[in-house]
Amino acid sequence: MQVAEAYFFHDYVCDFWDLTKQMGITDAVIPLTSLMEGPAWGVENLSKVKQMYENEGLRVTVIENMPPSNKIKLGLPGRDEEIEYFKTLIRSMGLLGIPVLCYNFMAEIGWFRTSMNMPTRGGALVSGYSRQAMEALPLTEYGHVSEEQMWDNLKYFLERIVPVAEEAKVKLALHPDDPPVTPLRGISRIIRGAEGLQRAIDLVPSPYSGITFCQGTLATAGEDIPSAIRQFGKQDKIFFVHFRDVAGTSDNFYETFHDDGKTDMLEAMKTYYEVGFNGPVRADHVPTMAGEPNHYPGYEIMGRLFGNGYMIGLMEAAGYKREKSHVQTVK
Repeated sequence: MQVAEAYFFHDYVCDFWDLTKQMGITDAVIPLTSLMEGPAWGVENLSKVKQMYENEGLRVTVIENMPPSNKIKLGLPGRDEEIEYFKTLIRSMGLLGIPVLCYNFMAEIGWFRTSMNMPTRGGALVSGYSRQAMEALPLTEYGHVSEEQMWDNLKYFLERIVPVAEEAKVKLALHPDDPPVTPLRGISRIIRGAEGLQRAIDLVPSPYSGITFCQGTLATAGEDIPSAIRQFGKQDKIFFVHFRDVAGTSDNFYETFHDDGKTDMLEAMKTYYEVGFNGPVRADHVPTMAGEPNHYPGYEIMGRLFGNGYMIGLMEAAGYKREKSHVQTVK
């Protein structure tokens, strides 16, 4: 298992980079960052970003966002141009040896919560979702978009992108819809649980088309997490893991500390070990803790320290071995 950390809000050299290395984490999950003129997904820009991380001792393992994709997801004019952006990104990743692209098929509305400051244990702040609050919001400008349309659009996309991923040897890791409810403001959500993930990767079967196993989303959907790990792990379809947990149901839920949700996290980790998962994993959606400003809900630093420490301890308990650094003892 490759413990990774995300640099969405710290995608520049700063103390957080040192903190992750001090935790023994050297795998980086990065956004597309445009440091130069030209598209962020082009090989020249991506090469410069990758080199910046490598200069600091960090290996870029996953890219976890995408070029523009709303036209793809909604089947609108211009989607073929957006697909070309994806092809360029995947080819760039292949040339640079970046192995995993985490993508999603949530149209117009991505990761969504109705509250970003719900109090939890000890007054820490987390995000939450209320169906009642969501239903008070109007339709988007696209009106009603059916599940059938969304499935057709996903198949159209995968038929064109999977062959490029195979050629570049880049793994496509589909993230489930978060929250796993449908519709949201009139737009259907189709990747709401294990059934949707399985159907999606079966549309265009390939060793390079798999999933991001987001524990929190699947737990929210009511899935049995160890069973779902076995389902996809035995197919070698888990390419990336988001290790987090929640309390509640898909209608009303909130994020939790990693040791305080509905999932048996040790059993989950043991199951990853059982199925032989050895890909990247990161502690996701952490609480904002005392003294932090909650500028980046789910991604403030102290909660990440807690989440990573807890996750690394579970890995060791489950049987995973991590390479230890050897520092000369000061006499």
